[in-house]
Amino acid sequence: MPPGSLVYQGEKISEDVKITVIDYSEKSVQEKVTKNVEDCFPFKDQPSVTWINIDGLHKVDIIEKIGEYFDLHPLILEDILNISQRPKTEDFENYIYTVLKMFTYNKQENEINIEQVSIVIGSNFVISFQEKEGDIFDPVRDRIRFNKGHIRKMKSDYLAYSLIDTVVDNYFIVLEEIGEQIESVEDELSKNPGPEPETLQTIHSLKRDVLFLRKSIWPLREVINTFNRNESRLIYKTTQLFLKDVYDHVNNPPLKRWACL
Repeated sequence: MPPGSLVYQGEKISEDVKITVIDYSEKSVQEKVTKNVEDCFPFKDQPSVTWINIDGLHKVDIIEKIGEYFDLHPLILEDILNISQRPKTEDFENYIYTVLKMFTYNKQENEINIEQVSIVIGSNFVISFQEKEGDIFDPVRDRIRFNKGHIRKMKSDYLAYSLIDTVVDNYFIVLEEIGEQIESVEDELSKNPGPEPETLQTIHSLKRDVLFLRKSIWPLREVINTFNRNESRLIYKTTQLFLKDVYDHVNNPPLKRWACL
């Protein structure tokens, strides 16, 4: 198909797309949940900061409508719908597009869940696109609702930083879970030097998980570094200082456990 063709390339989902809008300033906040993308449009030119979060990419017409109203390039919409994107950042002058991977650990299934998150940063808005409902951003929502920290005093770039920072922090929570599994395997090997097939299979699975995390974390360094090098009017110097802290965290992660594999 020609470039810019909008085709969702992820898992087939039957549920409705959920759209959550949080609009806030230092003095006020309002929040609404809707299924109609048109409900987002009045917030485009408000002086407050608006966070539009879209759960579900399978209704292409919704992605197309929001792209048209917020003047997003068709190639960006194509990237949003293609969930196999590598982490990256692109500056389009009036907005910045960032894509990254979000990881959560399912203890019941003993597996890592992976989801692509796309973030569009405008002068007074942030639009986040997720594959399905459920994420790790509740602490950010609570900081907005209850006016905790700096977030209600800052611009949209700080909101975007907060989302990226939350994703990065969760990487290391997942790494810690893998680290505990590695300790368990080490204990098993110390008791039984000739490992059982199940133990070898666990080692292989842990290696695969660590390598996948590594491939997702390393490109994120360049994503964040792009923000710090960027002279875009959308990224303020104050926020760049916070992003530098995230970059340092990503550049020097607690990866000693990887040597065990």
